[in-house]
Amino acid sequence: MSGNGVGRVAGKVAFITGAARGMGREHAIRLAEEGADIIAVDVCEDIDGVTYPGATDADLADTAAFVETAGRRIVTAKADVRDLDSLRAALEQGVAGVGPVDIVVANAGISGSPAPAAQIERSAWQTMLDINLTGVWQTVTAALPHMTNGGGSIILVSSMLGIRGGGYMAHYAAAKHAVVGLMNSLANELAPQWIRVNSIHPGNILTPMLDNEPFCRTLRPDLPNPTVHDAAEIIGQFHLLPTPLIEARAVSNAVLFLASDEAQYITGAALPVDAGAVAKF
Repeated sequence: MSGNGVGRVAGKVAFITGAARGMGREHAIRLAEEGADIIAVDVCEDIDGVTYPGATDADLADTAAFVETAGRRIVTAKADVRDLDSLRAALEQGVAGVGPVDIVVANAGISGSPAPAAQIERSAWQTMLDINLTGVWQTVTAALPHMTNGGGSIILVSSMLGIRGGGYMAHYAAAKHAVVGLMNSLANELAPQWIRVNSIHPGNILTPMLDNEPFCRTLRPDLPNPTVHDAAEIIGQFHLLPTPLIEARAVSNAVLFLASDEAQYITGAALPVDAGAVAKF
C-alpha cells in the first residue's frame, strides 16, 4: 500500500504535534498507511496542573515504530508547543530528514479538571490557553515556512466543546472555541497559496485524556476506583448515536480526508466527529 507510493496522501509529509500517543499517534499511523512520511513531536513530560500523566519518550518511540512498520519514514523530536523555538528546531530537523511539509495536524492539547468558571485557578486557565490555543497558533507559525509552494492542508484539532461549550469546562471550551476563530482567519489568509485550513471537533474519544482515574472519578464519585467503562453510561448521554466512546481512528479517518485531495475544495470548515454530540439538543 504505502510502501510502493500508492495511497491517498502518497509522497506527502505530515507534521503532527502531540504524536506520542492517543489521537496524535493514530493520526501518524493512519497518514503513514496512506503514504505520508511523518514529522512527529511531543513534549513527553507531565504538565503542571494536569491530573493525568503525560506521554513519555518511550511512547514517542512506539509511534515511530508503528509508522516504520507501515513502510514510511519518520523523524521524531521532543518539543513543547508553548515553546516556538523548540517547534522550529524540530521542523528544521524533520524537513532535513523527510522533506518539506504538506500537512499540518495541530493536535497537541490537554483537558482540565472540571470546575465552575469562577473557581478555575488562574494558573490552570493560563496553561489551558497556552497549550490549546497559543500552541496551535505557534504550530502553524513554525510550519508555514516549510510548506511547499503547491499548497497544503492544515488541520487544527478543536473539540465538540469548541462548538457547543460545556458547563464546568470554561477554560477548555474557551480555548477550543478560539481555535475555530484562528482556523477561519487562517483559511482566509492562506487560500491564495492554496493552503486549506479546517478544524476537526472530536467528541469523547477513548484516549488517555479520557481514560484516567481523575476524569472517571468526576463522573462516578460513587465508586472508589472508577474506570472509563464505569463512566461510559454517563459519557454516552452526550451523544445522539448509541455509543459512549469513539475510537481515535475515527478521528484519524477524518484527518486523512481533510489532508487528502478528496477535500481539495474544502477550507474554513469545522467538522465534528462526535457521534452527534454537537447536534444534540
